[in-house]
Amino acid sequence: MLTESHFRAPWWARNPHLQTILPKWLRRRPIRYVAERFELPDGDFVDLAWSGAISADNRPLLVLFHGLEGSVESHYARGMLQHVQQRGEEAVLMHFRGCSGEPNRMLGAYHSGAIDDALALLAELARRFPGKPLLAVGYSLGGNMLVNLLARACPPALKAAAVVSAPMRLDACSARVNQGFSKVYQRYLLGTMRAHLLRKLAVHPQAAAHFRATDIKRIRTLYQFDQQVTAPLHGFDSADHYYQCCSGLPLLGQISVPTLILHAADDPFMTHAVIPQPEQLSPQVRYELSQQGGHVGFVYGSPWRPRFWLEERISQWLDEQGYGATA
Repeated sequence: MLTESHFRAPWWARNPHLQTILPKWLRRRPIRYVAERFELPDGDFVDLAWSGAISADNRPLLVLFHGLEGSVESHYARGMLQHVQQRGEEAVLMHFRGCSGEPNRMLGAYHSGAIDDALALLAELARRFPGKPLLAVGYSLGGNMLVNLLARACPPALKAAAVVSAPMRLDACSARVNQGFSKVYQRYLLGTMRAHLLRKLAVHPQAAAHFRATDIKRIRTLYQFDQQVTAPLHGFDSADHYYQCCSGLPLLGQISVPTLILHAADDPFMTHAVIPQPEQLSPQVRYELSQQGGHVGFVYGSPWRPRFWLEERISQWLDEQGYGATA
C-alpha cells in the first residue's frame, strides 16, 4: 500500500535541508550502550552496540542498520536506542565494516546491497535468543540493504521491518547528490570515505595493488568513488552495474514480512525516481510518503521543544504488528 504520511513539518523546519541537518544538532544527549565485537565467518568483524543487557524472555529484539558512514553516534541511531531504552525494549545496532572507528581486516567493506554480514548477525541472534522475534530497522543506505535482505534472503526469525529514507534507485541518488546544495552532503561523506580508505591503505599491504593515495584524493563524487572503489572491491563491473544489481526499488514486490517504508518527497539525497508505483509493492509493504521531512529528518513540535517523529511512528507501527511495548 502506498499512502500519504501523517507527518507534517512545522513552520520553523519546512526546508528539507533544515530537516536533514537540524537533528544532528538537536540530539546532543550521549548514548549509553554495551559494545561487542562480532566475528564474521570470513575472518572479518563488525562491532555491535547493545541497548543494554538482553533478557532471555520472548520480548522482541530490534536490530538497527545505519546509513552511509554512519555509526551508533549518528543522530537517528542515538535517538532510536534512547527511545527503546525509555520504553523498556531491547535493541542492537550493527556497525557496517569499518564504521565503528577501526579499519576492518579485509580489503572489502560494505555497500548498499551487501547482506551477508547482516544475515550472519541475524542467524547468531536467532541462535542466542531462540524465543525472541527479530525486528529490523534500516536507515538510508542501511534501509536499501535491508530491502535487499528482505527480498532475497529473509530469515524466518525476522518478523517485521521498517525502512527509512532509503536510496532505492542508486543511480538517481548518485546523480542527485552532485547537484546544488546537495553537493555539501556529498563533500562531507566523501571526506570520511576517502579518509577511511587511506587508513586502510596503511594497514592492508594488498591495497596498494588496487589503489594509489593520489587517485583516492582526486575522487570528487560518489559516482567516482563507486566506480573506482566500491564496484571493483565487491565484484561489480562498474558503478552502473553495482547500482543496477543493488537498487531496492525493483525488489519491493518480493518482500514477504510486514514492512513499513517512510520517505519524504523533498529528501535532498534523492529524486522522485525512488518513489514506487502502487503496483510495485508487495501486499506486506506499507509505504508512507510525506511531502516534507528531508533525509532521515522528520522533526516536528516547537523550536524549544522539538520532537522526533521517526521513533514515534516506528514504535507505533511495531505496536500495531504486535511487537511493541504496548502490544
